[in-house]
Amino acid sequence: MTHTYQISGMTCSGCRSHVEEVLQQVKGVKTAAVDLEKSEAVIQMDNHVPIESLKEALKSDGGRYDIHPMGTHHEHQHPLPKIKKEDKGGDGKYFCPMLCEGDKKYDKFGDCPVCGMHLEKEEKMVSSKTKEYTCPMHPEVVQNEPGSCPKCGMELELKTVSNEEQSEENKAYLDILKKFWISVAFTLPVFFIAMGDMVGLSLHGILSEKALGWIQLVLSTPVVFYSCWSFFVRGYRSIITWNPNMWTLITLGAGSAYLFSIVALIFPDIFPEQFKTPGGGVHLYFEAATVILTLILLGQVMELKARGQTNSAIRQLLDLVPAEATVIRDGVEKTIHLDEVVLNDTIRIRPGEKIPVDGEIIEGKSIIDESMITGEPVPVEKAIGDKVIGGTINGTSSFQMKAQKVGEDTLLAQIIEMVNRASRTKAPIQNFADKISAWFVPIVVTIAIISFTFWAIWGPDPALVYAFSTAVTVLIIACPCALGLATPMAIMVGTGKGAKQGVLIKDARAIEEMNNVTTLLIDKTGTITMGRPTLKHVFALGKNHSEEDILEMAASLENNSEHPLAHAIVTGAEEKGIKTQDITDFDSITGMGVTGKFNGKSIAIGNKKLLEQFNLSLEEDFHKEVEKRQLEGETVMFIVVDKVVAGYISVSDPIKESSAKAIKDLQKQGLKVIMLTGDNVNTAKAVADQLSLDGFEADMLPEHKYEKVNALQQTGIKVAMAGDGINDAPALAQADVGIAMGTGTDVAIESAGITLVKGELDGIVRARKLSADVMRNIKQNLFFAFIYNAVGVPIAAGILFPFFGLLLSPMLAALAMSLSSVSVIVNSLRLR
Repeated sequence: MTHTYQISGMTCSGCRSHVEEVLQQVKGVKTAAVDLEKSEAVIQMDNHVPIESLKEALKSDGGRYDIHPMGTHHEHQHPLPKIKKEDKGGDGKYFCPMLCEGDKKYDKFGDCPVCGMHLEKEEKMVSSKTKEYTCPMHPEVVQNEPGSCPKCGMELELKTVSNEEQSEENKAYLDILKKFWISVAFTLPVFFIAMGDMVGLSLHGILSEKALGWIQLVLSTPVVFYSCWSFFVRGYRSIITWNPNMWTLITLGAGSAYLFSIVALIFPDIFPEQFKTPGGGVHLYFEAATVILTLILLGQVMELKARGQTNSAIRQLLDLVPAEATVIRDGVEKTIHLDEVVLNDTIRIRPGEKIPVDGEIIEGKSIIDESMITGEPVPVEKAIGDKVIGGTINGTSSFQMKAQKVGEDTLLAQIIEMVNRASRTKAPIQNFADKISAWFVPIVVTIAIISFTFWAIWGPDPALVYAFSTAVTVLIIACPCALGLATPMAIMVGTGKGAKQGVLIKDARAIEEMNNVTTLLIDKTGTITMGRPTLKHVFALGKNHSEEDILEMAASLENNSEHPLAHAIVTGAEEKGIKTQDITDFDSITGMGVTGKFNGKSIAIGNKKLLEQFNLSLEEDFHKEVEKRQLEGETVMFIVVDKVVAGYISVSDPIKESSAKAIKDLQKQGLKVIMLTGDNVNTAKAVADQLSLDGFEADMLPEHKYEKVNALQQTGIKVAMAGDGINDAPALAQADVGIAMGTGTDVAIESAGITLVKGELDGIVRARKLSADVMRNIKQNLFFAFIYNAVGVPIAAGILFPFFGLLLSPMLAALAMSLSSVSVIVNSLRLR
């Protein structure tokens, strides 16, 4: 039995996953699939499960979510637990780099409430900017108007500052750096006091063992309660919320060493002789606690520094936007702030300037460098009527443009938003790491207990000292964060890199699947070809109508259509001086053509399927003439007047210059490239032969493309589909990876997982390489994280001691743990 219910209370992917998990645990429920966007749950049951049972399960879980019959709009029946605003998802600016709660976002900078890691800021094009002018020699001089420096007289320079943008990440970095140096200042004396004997600089001849112990306590306390107190807060939070993580292990390990030392210093008599020194005191571990915490602080400093570079690609895109624009209003030129530009403003672009917004050239011409948006290194010539993109750089000529998209509607803003969204999604490969991470901390704690027990019973004297040391080392060396960061760091850097190359990734799944694709299906018109067909031939059959009559009827009818072929016919008629007439009863037949009435006559224009719809056939000579045109790569459309074939019109859509090389490169990578088109067999064959495709299918309706994708998938083939039109949308959505041309329709782009800004097939080559590089990087990260923990934990437990007499120090374990996360981030940064 399958039922669909409405879910309320969800705000993010983390909520969706949690609701699925709760519902699947209800007795009688076989599977539960929750859709966040639709707020729906599709539940399969062995036997009918009353909705009351499902409600009770969600209520018992805390009452944040509720379930209702479809069609109802009830709010929560139960009081929601009070949640701080910064803990809610939605419109926040920050997210956890480990995606602990899916794509949940937070309003304030801080630590993730689940794993304790510093939150990442989502870079956006902010609008709350004010103008500030500063002196290049005296940066402390800042004012809101242009002028000269009161100190040196130099002209002030414009500096754009966001009211929101006092980088919280930089503040966090500077704060933790300060704490690190304070920690170092207190840790070094503690380390020197404890380890002085090893280098012949013992202080025991100057002060008593008890006095030195108290000095260590005084010096180590600021390290614990000031520099590293946030570690223990995160650890405590992880325990009470039962989200064990790295901070749980650090709290148990370093906290145990510190507390043990305090108790040993104050109450030495309660400890067995094994713990005592020749002087009667107890072995203290203040130096272990402080050095461990200081090294972890060092790791945090390095990690924050490295993570600050992971979204550098987005920041570089943000830097493309100029702070000001020169607008022409009422004939007067005026320089205004970018936020003040509105739709339909006329903007003057001077040589070398960055284009501020998206629009169209209305006067002049120039050469535009679009490499930072499309990834294409060759500048593009632009003239009146051509579109220009905000953030691109003008060449040596001046021109005027009309603003058509401003603010968050510009292509650059949409690219940045898409990269942000992709960074917050999980690749399927991460599910494996997540499953291991869920059990990681309990397993490590268990190993620490086993290690303590083993050493306490069978270890050499002093056995309890060895047991305590190895248990702390096991807790400290284990690093679940390296596992958690392995995938999201690579995805974050990879999607940013892709955006700079004109490859926009909607979600992480598309990156992973693209690497597994073996068959690429591509649409013809607008994907392989330019998508700007031109009129080639007009042919009148019989003497009832002239070629001009045929073209006039066809153009009049197609003037009501938005199809690229229709535009070619209308433009061709206009060039020949033929005016279009009014049409009545216009109708479009999907995949066949259009019909209507012209001066009282019923006319239709379309493909061979349209003729079959009207039960019409072609004479032999006429059929050969049509076939000849089709074999030359032209698309033929038949004109039917009063249910009689009156002639045909052929148009040609030139193949893009980049298509042949891109297809050849994809085939070299092992992809099978097949063309799907609604065009006729002869035209499709001509294009397929010219490009040496692995196959083609013609006369395809939208549902046929969808069925083809599905049929290939049923045989186990991983399929990518590239297209640009509304008719491609079903197939794009069904494919393992949908690839939309950025020059295509919004519906196609919305249905796809990858969008190519320029709309060229060589973008697929770049997307394929990006996918391979990112997946290789993720596997390297995961391999290192697994190997590190698989080798490090047994060594920390003392597995080498029986063979080589080697036992790992807790301090070395802390250094290794700190560097493990940093190494994963640094490896991810290589993708740049």
